[in-house]
Amino acid sequence: MKIDFAKNKDGLVPAIIQDVNTEQVLMLGYMNQDALDKTMKDGRVTFYSRTKKRLWTKGEESGNYLEVVNIQPDCDLDTLLIKVVPKGPTCHKGTDTCWGTENKMSYGFLSDLEKIIADRQSNATGEKSYVASLFENGINKIAQKVGEEAVEVVIEAKDNNDNLFLSESADLLFHFLILLRAKGYDLDSVVSVLQDRH
Repeated sequence: MKIDFAKNKDGLVPAIIQDVNTEQVLMLGYMNQDALDKTMKDGRVTFYSRTKKRLWTKGEESGNYLEVVNIQPDCDLDTLLIKVVPKGPTCHKGTDTCWGTENKMSYGFLSDLEKIIADRQSNATGEKSYVASLFENGINKIAQKVGEEAVEVVIEAKDNNDNLFLSESADLLFHFLILLRAKGYDLDSVVSVLQDRH
């Protein structure tokens, strides 16, 4: 792999570390040619420590290694993107990332919707929401709603009204998220099963 280490006076290039599964950025470090060579040889991320003035394999003391999956240079060949599987917290402060964020899979709006559903389940006091009422009525009512919505999706799939089909599909997905929550699971649980099958 050709990298332009000579571009900077110190012979170092930034290395952005990203979780291959969650796509969360975990940390930023610096590499020289020796660090890159060692990383590629060992399959664990090794940086050049600017404070210690030596090569430093992430996790050499903590055991929280970064197992390399893929290394990509940027278009100018002076920055690396290294996709990894982290073996424990990445930051020396014990957090998942060096920005203090959780290294969790995000499904965008669906993850936000899961949080709203969880909030409605745990804060079902005062003015009742539709979601809170479903949780109050129990797992049988929630499962029944999923069944009803699934049948409606099948019916609309046989017709030619795309708007109704998409609307019923949204209802099914929404109620399925509620059912997952009622059973103590989330989208990650289902995705894990799909990944194992893949």
